Amino acid sequence: MRTIIVLAVLIGLGFLKLPIERNLAELHRQEHFRGVEFNLDLREKLGQLGFVAALSGFRAIVADGLFLQAYTAWENTEWGRMLLLFRHITTLQPRVMLFWDTAAWHMAWNASVAAMNDQNQPRLALRVKAQREYFGLGKDFLERGIKNNPDRPDLYEALARLYKEKYKDHERASECYAKAAALPGARPFDKRFSAYELSYCEGREREAYERLRHLYDEGPQERLPTLIARLKFLEDKLGIPQEQRIPDKLNKTAK
Repeated sequence: MRTIIVLAVLIGLGFLKLPIERNLAELHRQEHFRGVEFNLDLREKLGQLGFVAALSGFRAIVADGLFLQAYTAWENTEWGRMLLLFRHITTLQPRVMLFWDTAAWHMAWNASVAAMNDQNQPRLALRVKAQREYFGLGKDFLERGIKNNPDRPDLYEALARLYKEKYKDHERASECYAKAAALPGARPFDKRFSAYELSYCEGREREAYERLRHLYDEGPQERLPTLIARLKFLEDKLGIPQEQRIPDKLNKTAK
């Protein structure tokens, strides 16, 4: 009899939990929250007290503490340790843009430069390989950050800069700036930068010209020196009739 009562209580609690769990899952979906994986590896890295604190709802405090450790690792050029720390930081606080952006910057810019200038590695091919691997780690942080924050333009902008400056991939950079421009809170330059990057892509000059000309026609606030320079370059390359070209004189309000 007692066993039957216990089973009945457990079944009843299970039914009560279902709507709560569904609501929680829906909230996580709306917030684009991918969840925190509190596994044994994370426990080993955080230590027992840090792991308990994370489980107790103090993820922000633990993440901030690890962020300070990552800064020290950067000062000591401990790239491997810094990589592990930032992986845990972004796991604990996946909705904080600063952590994803900083992690990517350290990997794709700082660590990659250090790898290329590593005097302990005489072989250029291996230094280049290490540099490219750090580019990839930076890109991975940004892509995972975007998955957790698809409604924010910041990481799309950072990914665009990475494609532009490290991979020299203007087409991908243009796509990322365009995605950023389509989101709420996008910066005014995102649409313009997307068109700039497209203007460097072979075979897409006509599309780039039309986008730049559309921006130019929006008014003086868009007639900046770079936009005018790229527009004139495309006018020459595409053979735009003289009467359809923009004036040679720069607008006085351009900066």
